[in-house]
Amino acid sequence: MTVPEVRAFTRFYTRVIGLLDRGYLDSPYSATEVRVLFELACRDRCEVADLRSDLGMDAGYLSRILTRFETDGLAEREPSPTDGRRQLVRPTDRGLDVFAALDRKSSDEITAMLADVPEADRHRLVAAMATIRRTLGGAPPAAYVLRPPLPGDLGWIVQRHGVRYAEESGFDTTFEALVARVVADFGRSHDPAREAAWIAEVDGEAAGSILCVRDDDETARLRLLLVEPSARGLGIGARLVDECVRFARRAGYRRVVLWTVAGLDPARRIYQRAGFALVDERPQRLFGRDVIGQNWEYGFQGE
Repeated sequence: MTVPEVRAFTRFYTRVIGLLDRGYLDSPYSATEVRVLFELACRDRCEVADLRSDLGMDAGYLSRILTRFETDGLAEREPSPTDGRRQLVRPTDRGLDVFAALDRKSSDEITAMLADVPEADRHRLVAAMATIRRTLGGAPPAAYVLRPPLPGDLGWIVQRHGVRYAEESGFDTTFEALVARVVADFGRSHDPAREAAWIAEVDGEAAGSILCVRDDDETARLRLLLVEPSARGLGIGARLVDECVRFARRAGYRRVVLWTVAGLDPARRIYQRAGFALVDERPQRLFGRDVIGQNWEYGFQGE
């Protein structure tokens, strides 16, 4: 059902932002023409060929738009001083004034559209827009933040572990049930001085998790490391593990242990780089699969 849903969203969104209107933002110009004017206003002067390439536009279509802009006094074209075969285009003062008025009107319309949207829903809306951009080929996120869990985050940890491990490792619902028990125990009775959890957030959206919980007085246990596919490559997994180890050291533990299964190579590399060593492993039947359970350990002795 992916294609019909995407088409339905496209129809909805083009109506919301006014792309079906005769003139975009009640101007005499189409949405495409306003986009070209936006690029000109931001660049001051550029080669027509570069503008066409960056916008992915047909050469003839762009030429007709620039001709209209010249007629309306919004832009000027001239030969490149270094290559007479190429053209430069720049906005005129009138073009900059027209763009500034359209830019203000666009901001005002968006402000009005969001006026009755609760702050929490605005947050989710912006995060969803960022997800769409990343998924459809936009620039990957460049930054993330780590924070304590907020209301709803513990449920997110359970749900995302269930989805991710079912899709990537073939685990059945008994794994999600195990995660739910771990999270429930943490949420119900954890000691903030000796136990902690972190959520990695990208573009306002939860994208990773880890827990540091008490095993015994001298041993902390790293649990529930997860990084969403859309956020991988930013170093989030390594940062989460480092935070867990640092917290355990400050809390007075002598070691940090973890249990995992063989075959999760990205996680294994993170553990090894952080200084964890494989202690033992054995075949097991868990989560609807034959797996090799592994115990890893990081010791603070001698540091």
